[in-house]
Amino acid sequence: MGKIEDLIKEKNLKPSDCVYHTWRDALNRRKQRTGKIRVLVLPDRIARVEYKCPECGHEDYTELPWKRPFSVKCSACGFRITVPRMKDQAKREAKAEV
Repeated sequence: MGKIEDLIKEKNLKPSDCVYHTWRDALNRRKQRTGKIRVLVLPDRIARVEYKCPECGHEDYTELPWKRPFSVKCSACGFRITVPRMKDQAKREAKAEV
């Protein structure tokens, strides 16, 4: 993983240049944090996505149209990696702890 980091350095991007940017842990089927996903969206509305699949460990980079809710399928095993809204994710995690 490093293509997004290279793009940020190459274009000298600042947070204000981005429509959306996140870097999070990705959960596998057993709800374990075993993967990573990083999404960068510039004003062209193309999501640049780097991920490490939480199921098979495959690492890849892809570009997709930006829309919410956002998800990407692993190119190796087909597992769907979702990027939920932070607020919704926090609610689900709080509910699971109770």
